[in-house]
Amino acid sequence: MQFSHLQRRDFITLLGGAAASWPLAAHAQQPAKPVIGFISSRSPDESAPDVAGFQQGLAQTGYVEHQNVAIEWRWAENRYERLPALAADLIAQPVAVIAAVGGPVTALAVKAATKSIPFVFISGVDPVKLGLVANFAKPGGNATGVNMFTTAVEAKRLGLLHELVPAANQIAVIVNPNSPELDSQLMDVQTAARAIGGKLSILRVGTESEFDTAFATLAQAAAQALLVTADPFFNSQRERIVTLAARHKIPAIYEARGYAVAGGLMSYGPNVPDMYRQVGVYAGQILKGVKPADLPVVQPTALELVINLKEAKAIGLDVPAQLLARADEAIE
Repeated sequence: MQFSHLQRRDFITLLGGAAASWPLAAHAQQPAKPVIGFISSRSPDESAPDVAGFQQGLAQTGYVEHQNVAIEWRWAENRYERLPALAADLIAQPVAVIAAVGGPVTALAVKAATKSIPFVFISGVDPVKLGLVANFAKPGGNATGVNMFTTAVEAKRLGLLHELVPAANQIAVIVNPNSPELDSQLMDVQTAARAIGGKLSILRVGTESEFDTAFATLAQAAAQALLVTADPFFNSQRERIVTLAARHKIPAIYEARGYAVAGGLMSYGPNVPDMYRQVGVYAGQILKGVKPADLPVVQPTALELVINLKEAKAIGLDVPAQLLARADEAIE
């Protein structure tokens, strides 16, 4: 085909104009990144290992933040009263799915805020009893998640503490008066204490300012061992708690490995970053179209016993050989 000079000029002009519009048109045709809402009762700094687990789970389903998914982060910084407003703010974004972590308080705030947006929770409390799901196998509704049953093994932790310090008959127990599982936790540890012939000093700590007072009371009561019950608030304050325990040279057991890594003596519970990883996996699957009602609530298949031998030496404690032999990890 032959073009005149004028036709060639018009054709090049037309082609140039079309080319200039291609990037805009192509951009307009690309689907927007899906948005995940992430809401926690905790704070970002101390949650870093768990957030890494969450992002690992997302990556397993093909989603990477800033590449093909956006994440809206909301942190209550241990101020539970902020959770309803943070949940409402996420829903207004809008988001395709919500990760509700940092304990049942977060999950309940999200559940109260939406009956349609899917959300994936982590709870140490039975989610059926809380009304988050209908049952474990078929959750129903718009929620599913992970049940770490951390609060259900307080008696086991007390038993391990007794094995570690068999001569201790005066045991301090720190509980959060704001926990929905407070009554159940107290019942479990009191029953376990009777079985080993131990006396308990119950210390209630619901705010950051109450830790120093609790440890002073613990010293006055001449407590010989300490159980810090499972609670998201305590988990967020683990550095402070293990520092106070070391200062008072009291053998203590905690809910998760993060305490032992931070310098705590012993922990028994699930692998928390792996539980967050599972939340990431479920969030990714929901983005791909799976309904939360079809995703069964996950529970850990094993609990980890971690002993910090460095801390044991610092407080002058010999760890019984048979207890050490059962440990999943010994921190030197």
